[in-house]
Amino acid sequence: MTFVHGRLTVITLNAVDLSAFTNTSSFERESDEHDVTCYGATDHVVQGGLGKGAASMGGIYDNGATGPRDTIEPLIGTVVTLIRKPEGTGSGLPQDSVSVLVKKYVESSPVADMVSWSCEMTLAGAVTSTNQS
Repeated sequence: MTFVHGRLTVITLNAVDLSAFTNTSSFERESDEHDVTCYGATDHVVQGGLGKGAASMGGIYDNGATGPRDTIEPLIGTVVTLIRKPEGTGSGLPQDSVSVLVKKYVESSPVADMVSWSCEMTLAGAVTSTNQS
């Protein structure tokens, strides 16, 4: 087992590579939980259900045509493809691809620092986890 540095992460939204503007991202997957406890039980019994999840990313603002603002703002309320490569690009390295609902885009302008941005997304279907070829 080897450790992987986060700086290698590649992230694209709607086929636009936002990696150069991104310094944080998260990818969450979980399952619904259903209580199937019946009479006589002394503890809860649960079963899994539908999968769900969320993704987020953020970083340093850039005003270019392929920067975060011009890329993400028009996508709010739409479903597009998110691809995240946590170990970077290369043959055999993992990648996750999923449709996401782009929910929120936020910009923050602190007086003594760079303008930053963040984006929140909800997974909108099954995640395809593969190794890059």
